[in-house]
Amino acid sequence: MTQLKELDQKKETTKQMTLIQAINDGMRLMLEEDDRTIILGEDIGKNGGVFRATEGLQEQFGDDRVVDTPLSEAGIIGTSIGLAVNGFRPVAEIQFLGFIYPAYEQIMTHVSRIRMRSMSRFTVPMVIRAPYGAGIRAPEIHSDSVEILFTHMPGIKVVCPSNPYDAKGLLIAAMEDPDPVLVLEPMKNYRSKREEVPVGKYTVEIGKGKIVREGADVTLIAWGAMISIAEKAAEQAEKKGISCEIIDLRTLYPIDRDIIAESVQKTTRAVIIHEAHNTGGLGNDIVSIINDTAFLYLRAPIERVTGFDVPVPFFTLEEHYLPTPARVVEGIEKVLHF
Repeated sequence: MTQLKELDQKKETTKQMTLIQAINDGMRLMLEEDDRTIILGEDIGKNGGVFRATEGLQEQFGDDRVVDTPLSEAGIIGTSIGLAVNGFRPVAEIQFLGFIYPAYEQIMTHVSRIRMRSMSRFTVPMVIRAPYGAGIRAPEIHSDSVEILFTHMPGIKVVCPSNPYDAKGLLIAAMEDPDPVLVLEPMKNYRSKREEVPVGKYTVEIGKGKIVREGADVTLIAWGAMISIAEKAAEQAEKKGISCEIIDLRTLYPIDRDIIAESVQKTTRAVIIHEAHNTGGLGNDIVSIINDTAFLYLRAPIERVTGFDVPVPFFTLEEHYLPTPARVVEGIEKVLHF
């Protein structure tokens, strides 16, 4: 409702878009506006990317601004670093988050540190886009959800939209940011729904979460594809007389501590939902935030509903790995009846 109110107040011209179309539209706008913007990645040119996120952009802007690269993730990120410190605004596409590991050294030792290393003489204004998550029947390694590897390292921001409006607004904000931003795109949500998105330029502030459903009894905290799971669980819980509030974090680093604290202080109970592995997952950090900011308000221990501590399995077992609305409702009832 907040989003619709914002659109109404701005009287923007809008268009129905899927999440992947909103991402394409955001890149197209920035390529038009700023000739320092360069898109690069594997098969992003003539083929338009593995998910068609860059469809039509090379045809419109040329192959020197929408660049097909060799199959080398470390090369894509290394080239982007060089472009960024020399005044360009690169947007690097990694086909799947699970393919990013060869580039991890570049990201952790250079992308995230150059501002500090050079005492702000150089910054790295680059964006890394990476589809992530399970649920689309992809092969092994294509479905990893390893956001925690990047939220651990200061120097790089991490955002994760769950819907088309946020996807375009967060991507443009990331492309205008003077520092590096990793944009995690939930593959399962790419074409799961359409919604009204402004056709013009706008941004969604990095570092701010959003209440997507107000409630009184328990706070559900999620991001990306798990927002729809939280919403389905909240609908099932409502039939049992339980009122759930849902927070979409939207940014995973820096995380919006205030929205978590205020909501849990109100509801006095919390369930965290993520599809990454339980051990070492971002849910642990959120538990710490709640303990720091709302411990004396809690009526029950915080519950986590997550993926299991196994590699994301082949597609025949995928649904058994992912959190489901039924598992979330079980967590809700556990904190309600503690």
